[in-house]
Amino acid sequence: MVRSCSVGAAVNLGLASVLTLVLGGCGSFNLPSLSSSSSSPAGQEPGVAPEMPATIRPDEIVGRWGLASYQNPADRTRTEAAAKAQCKQPYVIGAGSSGGVIMHLADQATPQELRLKGSPGGKNYIGPPGPAGGEQDREIVSFDGRVLITRFTDQDAATRYGNMVYVRCGPRA
Repeated sequence: MVRSCSVGAAVNLGLASVLTLVLGGCGSFNLPSLSSSSSSPAGQEPGVAPEMPATIRPDEIVGRWGLASYQNPADRTRTEAAAKAQCKQPYVIGAGSSGGVIMHLADQATPQELRLKGSPGGKNYIGPPGPAGGEQDREIVSFDGRVLITRFTDQDAATRYGNMVYVRCGPRA
């Protein structure tokens, strides 16, 4: 009985060694593609487009803003007035250390540096690094230098927060 246990253990150890060698070599060669499409360029993940610059610069939105929100588009004018009234306690959009802006993400108590990102369709977004229109991004619905309107791309956050209206407090710096 002792002999059969040690033979079984030796076989298991041998199989484990062979599997280790075979699997260890998997990273050093590429298997041929079974699809008819050509492979993506080296260094770029398939389906991920390079980040496009936004048409709005971060320094254009840095500053002090009155903030309010609306769900119904008919309430936009009234909401802009309400946002302007909030300039007594402004929402501050700061300049980030690596070229972004300091703002809050949905449901986050601490602001962080976010990026302004463009998209092939011409839309602009504010969000963490990554593709434009990501789950944590907000779309810039409109911006004229004085009024900034954004909407979260995440449907749940968009429903809760609505269209965020930022009205610049005082003259533009």
